[in-house]
Amino acid sequence: QSILTVCFSVGYSAVALNHVIDFKEKKQEIIKPVSPSELFPSLPIVQGTSKRIKVLTRLTLVVSDPSHCNLLRSTSANIRLYDIIAVFPKTEKLFHIACTTLDVDLVCINVTEKLPFYFRRPPVNMAIDRGIYFELLYTPAIKDSTMRRYTISNAISLMQICKGKNIVISSAAERPLELRGPYDVANLGLLFGLSEGEAKAAVSTNCRAAMLHGETRKSACGVVYTVKKPRQVEEEETAVPACKKAKTQ
Repeated sequence: QSILTVCFSVGYSAVALNHVIDFKEKKQEIIKPVSPSELFPSLPIVQGTSKRIKVLTRLTLVVSDPSHCNLLRSTSANIRLYDIIAVFPKTEKLFHIACTTLDVDLVCINVTEKLPFYFRRPPVNMAIDRGIYFELLYTPAIKDSTMRRYTISNAISLMQICKGKNIVISSAAERPLELRGPYDVANLGLLFGLSEGEAKAAVSTNCRAAMLHGETRKSACGVVYTVKKPRQVEEEETAVPACKKAKTQ
């Protein structure tokens, strides 16, 4: 409740409650998400608006073996109850699988230690084409100077491949003091190698796009939309037959 109070006071309009499953620690199963109405009977109103803050449910799977990905491929009823699904790959092979085949919304990038592999362009570009976003956390950079160095280094190596596209910056805060406002987070994005527009998108439009990607994942395989093509105005000369045009010339 205290974290949610700080979120709406600094200007956030949506918050995701993260449920982490780490298969390495112990054998866990995907349970049903706790309804936000049970945790927060009355949601606060976003500062400067008349709308109440939106609370989403998120599932994050920490995978260290390819067999752990089978849980995402299965049609589990509990998985479909979450608004956002993220995967945290530990190896290069799992990162490639997450970018190319897994039906997820976010791919988490490790920022607490040096990456054991280098980012490659083909899987990253395929993830961008599929509408998957890469998540960077800024809370470890606040806690410790060593993790700050790893966060900036890993983020810059990712930016060299993805060129600032499909980036989401989030907090993973467990205490209210670890939260920062949207404009402060956008300024942190400049340290990660993002431009000013890309840093603003990482805390606004990209987050909304990832949320909409989760909605389409639950409801449909894709979205089709039509665009009316404007009719080209033909010139008078093109309307004249070729034979008559030759005579006039």
